[in-house]
Amino acid sequence: MEKQKDKPDQATLDAWHDDPANWRLGVLYFNPKDKRIFPPKRVKGLGWTINFANPYSILVALVSIAVIYFIIERVF
Repeated sequence: MEKQKDKPDQATLDAWHDDPANWRLGVLYFNPKDKRIFPPKRVKGLGWTINFANPYSILVALVSIAVIYFIIERVF
């Protein structure tokens, strides 16, 4: 099985995750090299965060907020 050339290996993903330069204010993940929309949070095992450097992740976050808003508006 051949690796995709644009898909980083686990060691690279771990290095990006552990690099403090990729974390704004210590909690916001911002890495344009990382194409994942939802990388793991800084403390692994606590879920996922949004990669704010990926334009699709911002779109996903805005759509999610809009859906939650409309659901809450209809319920209350």
